[in-house]
Amino acid sequence: MNLNFWLAVSIIGGGVGGYGVALLIAQFRPATPAIGPALRRLHPVPVVIEPSPVQVEPTRTRSFSIEDLFRAPPADLEIVGKSQRDHMISMLASALLAMLVPALSTVVIVVLRIDVSVYIPIAITLVFAVLAAWVVHLDLVGKAKVARLEFIRALCTYATLTAHQVRAGHGAVEAMERAAGICHGWPYARLRTALLTAQLQMSPPWDEMRALAQLIDVGELATFADIMRSAGTDGAQVYSTLRAQAESLRDQIRVRSVERAKTRTSHLDIPTTLLIMILLTLLIYPLMINLFRQV
Repeated sequence: MNLNFWLAVSIIGGGVGGYGVALLIAQFRPATPAIGPALRRLHPVPVVIEPSPVQVEPTRTRSFSIEDLFRAPPADLEIVGKSQRDHMISMLASALLAMLVPALSTVVIVVLRIDVSVYIPIAITLVFAVLAAWVVHLDLVGKAKVARLEFIRALCTYATLTAHQVRAGHGAVEAMERAAGICHGWPYARLRTALLTAQLQMSPPWDEMRALAQLIDVGELATFADIMRSAGTDGAQVYSTLRAQAESLRDQIRVRSVERAKTRTSHLDIPTTLLIMILLTLLIYPLMINLFRQV
């Protein structure tokens, strides 16, 4: 009887342990994508909006919240590849981590029995938390700005390659697909995804390019889509137009690089000035001491 009892306990324990291992392995396996949302993304339902001659938008009053202050622009989230929920979680985690530093100082104050008002540690903790969340928000905005500049640089190369493909005698759609397949990198991956989506939806690729431009807030891509639309629908010769756009993008990149270099150079003036003041102080201080001693 005792042997059967321990045998049953061993079997149940082994089963529970095996089930736990199976659940642990399942967590690390890639999840199966949902077919329904994927098909809806590939075949969206067209929405027809009838333009009205006079559009009067009613004035809507909305209460302000802290979430609106830290809410990131959708275009920045899209180009970085994050969701609003992930962004909020990152800010909340940073705020909670930042609250540990004032909390530790509060523990030290309590242990040492220093007479300090309770409101001061609470205020410092809240300030640290808000600053940490704001730093995460600014980091996202900065990453989006850098990613947008990188996308524009890639678009400059893509426009040049598309122009060469058009001059080689390929059609507008084929030229866009061939040019996108030459280079590597995340901007070209986004372009290839847009072209593949247009192919699966049996829609013009320039419409998908314009939708991507609005999604990530890159106006240069919308201009490129308009140029290729004129080539695809009207049969216009767009080689010179694409080369002109590529040259214009290169000029913009060059101007932004010069401005960035000037800004960084101006930032170096402050430590240089401080260093000169320290050296002058070290040189003048002994002379002044000698003068005072002689007097």
